[in-house]
Amino acid sequence: MPAKKSPTPIKKKATAKKAVPRKVARAAKKPAKAPAKTIAAKKPKGRRRPVGAEAVHEIFTRFRKANPEPKGELEHVNVFTLLVAVVLSAQATDAGVNKATRALFAIADTPEKMVALGEEKIRDYVKTIGLFRTKAKNVYLLSRELIEKYDSNVPPSREILETLPGVGRKTANVVMNMAFGEPTIAVDTHLFRLSNRIPLAIGKTPLAIELGLEKVIPAEFMQHAHHWLILHGRYICKARRPDCEACLISDLCTSPEKTI
Repeated sequence: MPAKKSPTPIKKKATAKKAVPRKVARAAKKPAKAPAKTIAAKKPKGRRRPVGAEAVHEIFTRFRKANPEPKGELEHVNVFTLLVAVVLSAQATDAGVNKATRALFAIADTPEKMVALGEEKIRDYVKTIGLFRTKAKNVYLLSRELIEKYDSNVPPSREILETLPGVGRKTANVVMNMAFGEPTIAVDTHLFRLSNRIPLAIGKTPLAIELGLEKVIPAEFMQHAHHWLILHGRYICKARRPDCEACLISDLCTSPEKTI
């Protein structure tokens, strides 16, 4: 019998590709662009300006009328104990410092007595105050330096005071103002906040605020200016919630934080 022929495979017809226009082809090759991000327009922040000279004068006129002779709240019995109290008050409350220094000053109110007491015993008296170890050491060292260099007297010079252990510009300004009657401005956290908030002088550092206030506060108010501002910031214009209802200068303040 003749061999059977294998069936011839059926060839598939090639499907003709449709011609793609060149422009379309090029577009297809390009990666798709990510949708542009929508950027919300930022509201321009208006730069705040300090209140004018008339408002500054009125602010301090009211402070003076309400409290003609403001006093610092750190307890002391002489210039030396004032210096020590201010050194101890860094990053601490006046009330906390007073609680510790009443017993200390009762037995050591001169540089000689403080040195005789010794660093370790000074530390025991001030251990309730923050950073007490460093502060006790500074009190001991500055007492010794006053004896050795200044005949146990506190020098009436800001520049010299700043060379003493633990004494910075703010401490020196407090002593110069309270002990020697100099019209200095000691910028603490309350005064710094208050000056920027009203604003009287605007600045990013205590020194910038100090120099700014010296330019705008009339000379007749300079002696008590920092006490008025510190007390107002401590008890009325508080950090978290200013008590604007009790504020005697609320109508002159331009702060956006005002609650009335």
